[in-house]
Amino acid sequence: MLVIKIGGNEIDDPTFIDKIGQAIAALPEPPILVHGGGKEIRELQNRLGLKPQYIDGLRVTDAESLSIVKMVLAGLINKNLVASLGAAGVDAFGMSGVDRGSIKAEKLEHPGGDLGQVGRIVEVRTEVFARLLEDRVTPVLSPICYGRDGSIFNVNADHVARAVAIAMQADTLVFISNVPGVLRENELQPYLTSAQVEQLIEEKVIVNGMIPKVRSALEAVTGGVAAVKITNITGLKEGTGTIIVAE
Repeated sequence: MLVIKIGGNEIDDPTFIDKIGQAIAALPEPPILVHGGGKEIRELQNRLGLKPQYIDGLRVTDAESLSIVKMVLAGLINKNLVASLGAAGVDAFGMSGVDRGSIKAEKLEHPGGDLGQVGRIVEVRTEVFARLLEDRVTPVLSPICYGRDGSIFNVNADHVARAVAIAMQADTLVFISNVPGVLRENELQPYLTSAQVEQLIEEKVIVNGMIPKVRSALEAVTGGVAAVKITNITGLKEGTGTIIVAE
């Protein structure tokens, strides 16, 4: 069972959405596809005169920002992905964690300040996803999650992908990046253990946006996911990339 996470930088590529549809159509089994969309959210906030605010890389989501987040993630991006998958012959179902209460969350408390309606996941209703997969339907999941009191939370898409992969006991969690994997002196590292990952971070081989990807990968492996792969769309098709495994 496969969980794939794609982010805003990849979705912003005008050819990427078509390519992801073709790549998923070629897979032997339907995956769960989790997507973000931070860049599009930021652009819409700016157009509406709202200044994006972050604490330790997490978007502060007040009531006004939450409306934008829902529009972009559960609306624009989600439906564009579902349409592209359908055009490629994939039976896809667009949803968020609010639908059927499939991903439940509670407010994320952060020592750096109030994040607003940003959540942390407390429950994944695995039966919702299992039924779709049994019917050979690809769930396309936006990271808008359901609060126990009916409230709605914005959750980091990496965290959603990790939680779903752990709950579903996925064989592999794949983070799609704009590079073919972790590179050292332009050479792809095919396998990394947690100790090697930490060493590469310390040596500043792994930097910037790759750090949260490998951190999420390590947490997924610790949580029971057999392997986590970081790759690009070509690597998804060809089976290449950097696989992060337990020690």
